[in-house]
Amino acid sequence: MITFLRGDFVLKTPAMLHVDVHGVGYEVQISLHTFSQMKHLDKGLLHIYHQVREDDEILYGFFEVYEKEMFIQLLSVSGIGASTARMMLSSMKPDELARAIVLGEIKLLETIKGIGRKSAERIVLELRDKVGKKLPGSNISPLINNTLEQDALNALVSLGIARPVAEQAIKKLALNTAVPQKAEDIIKQVLKIL
Repeated sequence: MITFLRGDFVLKTPAMLHVDVHGVGYEVQISLHTFSQMKHLDKGLLHIYHQVREDDEILYGFFEVYEKEMFIQLLSVSGIGASTARMMLSSMKPDELARAIVLGEIKLLETIKGIGRKSAERIVLELRDKVGKKLPGSNISPLINNTLEQDALNALVSLGIARPVAEQAIKKLALNTAVPQKAEDIIKQVLKIL
């Protein structure tokens, strides 16, 4: 398996790259995100996902390790192939895509070509926890951004309310009214919403 390529970028297009590695040319499929980061470079390193099929081998290249990890996570979702995963990473930056998944933003995911409502829901359902743990620059869900809301969320989950439902309710509360200054008051208002 090829895990990375370091060489000269002989041909660059927004979807494909030819890399010369010591006289051997490799064709690598890339996302727009990777292209935007390397379009001014003449050489460098690409992190590779090597897809082997019965009749074909395709190399997918990524400028950042995190984008490659996101690509692999997307492939783990039933019904999402390499072309769709690459389209998703071309439509949104990896961290933006991760946040959309963690926050359950189905409508935003549906704006990506090839992603319908059922696919978007399946992506959120299957990847929310996995992606949330690896989200750059965040050690808690980006939805809950202060300790009061985090305490309220933990309490609601311990009461038996599903975490995604509790997060959405807290988010809805924050949008509609001023968030109370005590965790108990947040919990009471969320219970009224539910």
